[in-house]
Amino acid sequence: MSRIGKKPIPIPPGVLVQVEQDVVKVKGPLGSLSRQVLGVKVAVDSGKVIVSDDPSHPKAGAMHGLMRTLVANMIEGVSKGFSKVLVISGTGYKADPAPDGLVLSLGFSHPVNFKLPPDVTAEVTDKNLKIVLKSINKESLGDTAAKIRALRPVEPYKGKGISYAGEKVKRKVGKAGTK
Repeated sequence: MSRIGKKPIPIPPGVLVQVEQDVVKVKGPLGSLSRQVLGVKVAVDSGKVIVSDDPSHPKAGAMHGLMRTLVANMIEGVSKGFSKVLVISGTGYKADPAPDGLVLSLGFSHPVNFKLPPDVTAEVTDKNLKIVLKSINKESLGDTAAKIRALRPVEPYKGKGISYAGEKVKRKVGKAGTK
């Protein structure tokens, strides 16, 4: 049995959790999310969500901790929300907001139009060099941030590209001159 899966999930005030067969629905001040759970039984009891193994499912042990964490992320997302910060570095590199996403200038011969998913919002700050992504869905937020970063990851020689805030990039020494 999973140590993480055993922990009950407290429900903050203003959040409503409903369980219908194998679908968990969470509503809160920031929005609502739903997810089909697999291999576990979910119950709401006196202000806490309890996730337990479903012995009839073959992958119950493997899914116990994962499903508990996913439900906890849903509850945190609708109550507080999640955010990720991306930092752009490089001469001429910048991000501009667009109606349906972002327009990124990343040293290519053309600007890159990046369309955001409907549940993710982006705010461009700090002279168009910082992108703050916000969402109630942690999975979608992380996926979007990774896709934006993958457009131009930081290269180790000059440090140009897109990185997460606080990410350490191991710099390399350039080519040595020969005599």
